[in-house]
Amino acid sequence: MLRAYKVWLSQELEDDLRRYARSRTLPARLVERSKMLLGCATGQRVEEIAEELGVARQTVSRQLGRFVAQGLDGMAKDAPRSGRPPLIQPPKIAEIVEKTTRETPADATHWSTRTLAKVVDVSASTVGRIWRVHGLKPHRVKSFKLSNDPRFAEKLEDVVNLYLHPPPDAIVLSVDEKCQIQALDRTQPGLPWKKGRCGTMTHDYKRHGTTTLFAAMNTQDGTVIDICMPTHNHVDWIRFLKLIDGRTPKDKALHLIMDNYSAHKTPEVKQWLEEHPRFHIHFTPTSSSWLNMVERFFRDVTTKRIRRGVFHSVTELKDAIVDYVKKHNQNPKPYLWTAQARDILEKVKRAWQALLARGYAPKKLAALQSIERLLEATTG
Repeated sequence: MLRAYKVWLSQELEDDLRRYARSRTLPARLVERSKMLLGCATGQRVEEIAEELGVARQTVSRQLGRFVAQGLDGMAKDAPRSGRPPLIQPPKIAEIVEKTTRETPADATHWSTRTLAKVVDVSASTVGRIWRVHGLKPHRVKSFKLSNDPRFAEKLEDVVNLYLHPPPDAIVLSVDEKCQIQALDRTQPGLPWKKGRCGTMTHDYKRHGTTTLFAAMNTQDGTVIDICMPTHNHVDWIRFLKLIDGRTPKDKALHLIMDNYSAHKTPEVKQWLEEHPRFHIHFTPTSSSWLNMVERFFRDVTTKRIRRGVFHSVTELKDAIVDYVKKHNQNPKPYLWTAQARDILEKVKRAWQALLARGYAPKKLAALQSIERLLEATTG
């Protein structure tokens, strides 16, 4: 016999269930069971709900019974089912994870599914499944570099505050140069894209010269001031500063975020900046180009316009870059910086501690001391 259920829902739970019932992204079973609950709460009989949803009456009765007995969690999750017991036991899984993360094969720098499978006596597909469950990817490696700048924390906080809280009546510009951009011409024409085949290009090339892109990105509206020059010394840098001076409103103070490249700090550059007091310079810490927002723009230029381009001369390369920047400025979109300075410092501190735990012993821990000093000051 079918049992009759009466369900009372709180307003909050009813609102959640209605949202689940309308969803197109949640699992279908959760959507269906939410509709069952809502139907029961409004006084519908089990038969009516089953007919409306196109399921068996027993299915509706079973799910409503689970809700009455266990609440929403009991209905949202399926009960354990019988089946073949797992062949790979937890100790074997722990062994595979331990070897993957703590050991390396004798003749290689990292494991593959097949080399590890031979050692632990399971199939390669089993190793692959365990890796996926634990998020392990031994074939991948990422590069990193921690800055040991003595004023790392102070410089980072200064730059991040400019991103998050730009001064009123001022323009914040992220500036840098992308040097040695090559005008590459392929030795043979590539094949176009077609169904089932990606585009192609030859591995070898003819190099027709290089250029350097100087760019100043307005962090508030995303517009870019650019110029291409053959070299990137202090004379070129001063020329670029003059270009910025001419293309920005004279009544606005300019805050420039830049790296520690030697051409940015020559006596001639310092003298020019002293003669133009509306320029305020903010240096990023050494080895911290990731903090300079214009680097993200350089990546877009490279991936979208340069890397796959074919250029028969430096002039063609410069025209392509200028055209890209021009179109970018027609509909600029600023990059939004959301990370707080303290969160970044805490993360870098943990990275330094991990390096020290692995036996890394630099002569001075200037950056770590700077971070700890600033964190203690802000906590106090």
